Amino acid sequence: MLDYRIALGNAIKAARTELNLTQNEVADLINSDSRTVLNIENYKGNPKMEKLFLLIRSLHIDPSIVFYPEKSTSSTEPERIKALLEQCSDEELSKMIPIIESVIRTIGTKTPE
Repeated sequence: MLDYRIALGNAIKAARTELNLTQNEVADLINSDSRTVLNIENYKGNPKMEKLFLLIRSLHIDPSIVFYPEKSTSSTEPERIKALLEQCSDEELSKMIPIIESVIRTIGTKTPE
């Protein structure tokens, strides 16, 4: 059986580090204290769903990293793009379509349909 605490702790720490946030700053984002974040990163935490939800969303973590750690950790570019797009609102997505089409035309590798 997989130990979810390791996947969660690693994901939180990696995202926090990438965003240059302290444990205190992450705790503030989720309305908690720094001990909660410390415990999660040290594989001792078992956050309630409310905190887990806030952590994943606030740190822009792909939930599959936490819930399916047995899958390959090396993400392909399409998977990374998909994960980023899934974090956007419908309004943000509609604004990005012409930008993405323009970039694709500019780099000349593929014409958007």
